[in-house]
Amino acid sequence: MSIRIGFGYDVHKLKINEELYIGGVKIIHDKGSVGHSDGDVLIHAICDAMFGAANMRDIGFHFPDTSNDFKNIDSKILLRRTVKMIYDSGYKIGNIDTTIVLQRPKIKNYIPEMKRTLAKTMNIHENKISVKATTTEMLGFEGREEGISAYATLILNEK
Repeated sequence: MSIRIGFGYDVHKLKINEELYIGGVKIIHDKGSVGHSDGDVLIHAICDAMFGAANMRDIGFHFPDTSNDFKNIDSKILLRRTVKMIYDSGYKIGNIDTTIVLQRPKIKNYIPEMKRTLAKTMNIHENKISVKATTTEMLGFEGREEGISAYATLILNEK
């Protein structure tokens, strides 16, 4: 059986009075992410990891921010489409490990809902998804609350 490893990274600027979606879940906060879509850094990092593992370029190639088709789109739709493309290319998800980097808000109470939402969207079991969060101890753009980033690593197994 062929195993492929993928890595994804995404970052979005934070701005007052924008909505904040992480892992398909709306987070209550005074700042939200700025993006062409809904700015969900976690989902975007997961999509990039899948595309990378399958050697299918990146999220921007498949869902360009120059296309009005993806303007303000719910990133769960992009995730569903990505999973289908991966599946159609002969792979299925083995497991996913992610880290969200932000200073505020504390999101540990949202993580179970993120895992449920991601699992349902990707049609996989929750135990295949790890979601972690960390701060940068007030260092860098995340620490100054100027932005948010996310990392994703995953394994794809040949079907």
